[in-house]
Amino acid sequence: MQIIRDIAMLHRAVTALKQGGKSVALVPTMGSLHDGHLSLVRMAKRVADHAVVSIFVNPTQFGPNEDFEAYPRDEARDAALLVEEGASLLWAPDVATMYPGGHNTHIEVAELGADYCGAARPGHFDGVATVVAKLFNQVRPDVAIFGEKDWQQLAIIRRMARDLDFAIDILGAPIARDSDGLAMSSRNAYLSDAQRAAAPAFPAALNAAAQAIAGGADVTETLVRAEAAIVAGGFDSVDYVALADADSLERLRAFRAPARLLAAARIGKTRLIDNLAVG
Repeated sequence: MQIIRDIAMLHRAVTALKQGGKSVALVPTMGSLHDGHLSLVRMAKRVADHAVVSIFVNPTQFGPNEDFEAYPRDEARDAALLVEEGASLLWAPDVATMYPGGHNTHIEVAELGADYCGAARPGHFDGVATVVAKLFNQVRPDVAIFGEKDWQQLAIIRRMARDLDFAIDILGAPIARDSDGLAMSSRNAYLSDAQRAAAPAFPAALNAAAQAIAGGADVTETLVRAEAAIVAGGFDSVDYVALADADSLERLRAFRAPARLLAAARIGKTRLIDNLAVG
């Protein structure tokens, strides 16, 4: 597996990978890889001839009180995992390469990024969209794969690709979960043993709510019960539990397909997100 940090070298390497009509799938990550990330790499290898993985902890998507400096980083471990999975190339630029001096252009995602996680993290999705657009231009993949765990992010990237005419197929990969139902996340490493033991209450409450809504229960009442169950399970607070249109992210007061149950909750200093298809 090649590890590349220079854009000109990246372009040459990707051109070589594409020789003979071969295809390339990009898996953007911020490192600290776990099996959820690796499931995206496996999907990339199924849908394309070569899997290219990027690792870049993007400062523009972190707020002033968030964990940019503390975000876990272990490139050597991550690279070893990618070698085992058969990735062809690791794109690992530094901040100066991604945002050279004088960089002053960004993407604004407007209403899709204003609600849910965007309300709690102003500017977050502008930073995500900007760095992903740069990665698309740098790697020039045929396919890009994102995990469904951050459904709002996936919807925003799909809209951006359509609006800005990126000729790239955007694929969502199913959420990878531990055996107790908790969605895999790099931030799970921040949980204490007691918090990790309590954390499955989050997906359990969402599963119960999704089943109730699909069965015809009142949406508003069901969402209130889900929030109460999450707090009763050991979480300190709930940022939101919402039923949304799966494509537009419009909040729904009554169930209609395709719909997604979206949620974020805090336990200790850790903020977890999750979502489920409904119906």
